[in-house]
Amino acid sequence: MIRWGFIGCGSVTEKKSGPAFNKVDGSEIVAVMRRDKEKARDYASRHNIKKWYDNANDLINDNDVNAVYIATPPGSHYEYAIAAIKAGKPVYIEKPMAASYEECVEINKVSEETGVPCFVAYYRRTLPYFLKVKQLIDDGKLGDISTVQISFAIPPYATDYNRNNLPWRVNKEIAGAGYFYDLASHQLDLLDFIFGEIEDVYGFTHNTAGLYDVEDTVSTTFRFKNGVVGSGSWTFVAPKDTRLDQITIVGTKGKLTFSTFNFSPIELETSNDKQEFLLENPENIQFYLIQSIVNYLNEKGETPVSIEETSVSKEKLPVSTGATAIRTNYIMDKILGKL
Repeated sequence: MIRWGFIGCGSVTEKKSGPAFNKVDGSEIVAVMRRDKEKARDYASRHNIKKWYDNANDLINDNDVNAVYIATPPGSHYEYAIAAIKAGKPVYIEKPMAASYEECVEINKVSEETGVPCFVAYYRRTLPYFLKVKQLIDDGKLGDISTVQISFAIPPYATDYNRNNLPWRVNKEIAGAGYFYDLASHQLDLLDFIFGEIEDVYGFTHNTAGLYDVEDTVSTTFRFKNGVVGSGSWTFVAPKDTRLDQITIVGTKGKLTFSTFNFSPIELETSNDKQEFLLENPENIQFYLIQSIVNYLNEKGETPVSIEETSVSKEKLPVSTGATAIRTNYIMDKILGKL
């Protein structure tokens, strides 16, 4: 039985992830932590969780907890992940993996040294919608892939106009960068899942509107190791009511268009046909990834051992680990000029 402790129990844990930990067979939530003790107590009460803490170390050292879900902003992922791994407890970290590539390197180093696994919440790798996209490409429906284009635009949030109380997602110390770090991480990780590693990347950033100190506009060009080339553009200060969420993949036989966040119908266009596909998500969108992690940990046993020492093959590893997630942090940091 995997007995989870949550470090952080904010909005993402209410529906996207939290309930799945109790729905998956062989898994239960036994404790939660939040620095605001009243909010921790309230969350535990509403979700029928027996223990709550306002100190992360107390939760990590709780003997009833044998795995830790880190659902805090990226700026604290490094500290909490290292502490939990050193305590012998596997970690499931919200994306992005950490606030910088260098912090990801250290997390993975400790994970490898201790044999305690690290997983990251890039759950789109497990959703039927994106698995259909990958299947269409792998089945050759597009022929040889030539280009990939990410296009994303949203207007500012109302809270972006309050300089005295800006959202944490535009605070570099807490978030690692701006909205790009929070949202583009999903898109870039998804393309890593579909095409493999990006080999070369160049990026440009700009603060167009001056609403906050970090970038609000980003552009990039990249090339995958398999030779596919692509580009991307993001703006978080588009005009009111302007929203664009689209990835376009063009091959020698056709074009595929889909979204990352809106889940609009997948469109496949070829010279002879045009098809649409729409697949449903689970009620708790992280369910399938959490299920794969729980199944892996239960099969491997509660005692942390390295992959080489366990009967569970590398092929059975969940699809989003520290080893895959670090690549997304690297690419984002290259685009933003942090490396």
